[in-house]
Amino acid sequence: MSDLLDDLYQAVYEMDEDSAVDLTNEALDEGMDPEVLLNDALIPAMDEVGKLYEDGERYVPEMLLSAEAMKGSMKILRPLLAESGVEPTGVVVLGTVEGDLHDIGMNLVGMMLEGGGFEVINLGPETPAEKFVEAVKENDANLLGMSALLTTTMTHMPEVIEALEEEGVRDQVEVAIGGAPVSQDFADEIGADGYAADAASATDLFKKFAE
Repeated sequence: MSDLLDDLYQAVYEMDEDSAVDLTNEALDEGMDPEVLLNDALIPAMDEVGKLYEDGERYVPEMLLSAEAMKGSMKILRPLLAESGVEPTGVVVLGTVEGDLHDIGMNLVGMMLEGGGFEVINLGPETPAEKFVEAVKENDANLLGMSALLTTTMTHMPEVIEALEEEGVRDQVEVAIGGAPVSQDFADEIGADGYAADAASATDLFKKFAE
């Protein structure tokens, strides 16, 4: 790994957004390939941060700061990657289901997925079933993630899957669910393709889906 790649990795790992942006610009000025910056610095850094989180050595606020540092770099790289024809790992539609205002966990999943090379369409909180379907169709998405933090709103999750079926797009997307009240059993019950307990495992799950 070159010094610049190593420094960019460290900037994301150490939650330093300003340095991540400066180093990204510096690397591009030196003629480095945007895809190399993504694959050899940003993705490995977020993978390492995710492992630390899973091991209980980092917490959500620290994960968010590392993700923000990565996002600062990605704002510069994304248009360049698109120009050079680099395909995203997958296209993910994310949202918290209708009636649920909680979005911190979902936003963290989105940031980590972006760091993993995915294109993320984040619909935000309180997303009704038809909005999920619309976003899948408009963006030709192959992955969908939805979360709920309340037992009263998790009942909207099967509505989303039913709406995908009614509109004929269920077969094109792998659906994952997450949030405090849901479980693998609930995922099986409603016909989702997977369940993730936290942001790091959600990222791992989507990577498996995209293989």
